[in-house]
Amino acid sequence: MGAVRYDRWEVPSIHQPHSSLQQCNPFQFMSNFSQTGQTLGTGYSSRQMQECHDAQTTQQYSITVDCPVTASGTDMTGTVSAQSSIQCWPSQSREDHATPYLQDYRTQMDMVKLQEARVFLQNMDYSRTTWQDDDGDTILHIYTAKGLREYAYAAAEKLFELGKLDSKEHKGKTALLVAVAANQPEIVQDLLSLGADITTCDVNGQTALHLAATYGFPRVMQVILSTGLRVDLEARNFEGLTALHCAVISHCGTMKAINACSSSSTWLADGSLQTQAEDKLMCLRLIINAGATITSQEIKSNKTVLHLAVKEGNIHLVRFLLSLPFPDMPAFINLKAHGHTALHMAAGLHGSPCQEELIRLLLRCGADPSIRNLENDQPAHLLQSGDRGERLKLILKKKSASRRRFTSLQDQE
Repeated sequence: MGAVRYDRWEVPSIHQPHSSLQQCNPFQFMSNFSQTGQTLGTGYSSRQMQECHDAQTTQQYSITVDCPVTASGTDMTGTVSAQSSIQCWPSQSREDHATPYLQDYRTQMDMVKLQEARVFLQNMDYSRTTWQDDDGDTILHIYTAKGLREYAYAAAEKLFELGKLDSKEHKGKTALLVAVAANQPEIVQDLLSLGADITTCDVNGQTALHLAATYGFPRVMQVILSTGLRVDLEARNFEGLTALHCAVISHCGTMKAINACSSSSTWLADGSLQTQAEDKLMCLRLIINAGATITSQEIKSNKTVLHLAVKEGNIHLVRFLLSLPFPDMPAFINLKAHGHTALHMAAGLHGSPCQEELIRLLLRCGADPSIRNLENDQPAHLLQSGDRGERLKLILKKKSASRRRFTSLQDQE
């Protein structure tokens, strides 16, 4: 499954510099509405949306990932710098080197602009405040999508008083879900603090956690997981996927794009895909660290995150998953998805340059080459013909013979 796309507004990159909010006049798209009550912010573009992001805040990530299979964890650090004024972000302590960590984030809200927004909203009557356009967007949806934090906050206060804070647009997104999809962690935090429902989902069953995982927005993910609210880590969307599954599928999609573009000098110059992969891996680590079930199987084909990663030949993610301090790694590796273990799937990757490494990694961590699928095939039976297939078959047979000798010695004892 590819990344969920929010069709109305293009999701901005967290690594792009933002223009100053002071260049945006929030009354430009509200003036007609405030006077006539007939129109509200129609025709705003994704470019205008990006120009309206808060320039008072700058985010910088420096993430290094290393996934040795023999390691019990992976060091990952992130640095986030921002102007400080009013503290409105929860802190998170670093427990150990394996814990994904984004430094305590503090930002400032323009109190003059907030007061201006409150006055503007107070002068609206009920029908104008709660009015929704043809797509179901309220003023809160539009302020949120444009990144106008102070106006979004004032609108959220007003709609909360009226019991309309969780109003949905035509695709079932509340303002909270719009804030997540638009990568607006400050607004996500504000809406949650004002009482937005963290359990709500859109027409595809995607919760805020699903969207953050799919898009790969680690700061948004950190907000969701650190508010102290009860977040259902095992909630499934209408495809039967948890947020952990979504994070893995999204990371696989990005790695596939990287592999397809690796020969391009343009890609090497900007590195945007690599940045996306790092952010998505950070989201994956955050969900796992929060307690998501690694062995969870998606509904349609019973695949675990390991099945999903192996099926896509995502060697980087497989290394990461096999480096986790899991109490019974062999049991995890040998789980079946419609009869296939991860080793069966690796054996079927005939065109993948990572096929041999995947097979060796899985065997090293406890994969059993003697297990048969529903067609009574062992992994060796699924290998390609030719010299490469014969070489891999010898690796599997050698491991299988070693397991039989070990089992025999155990029985003798």
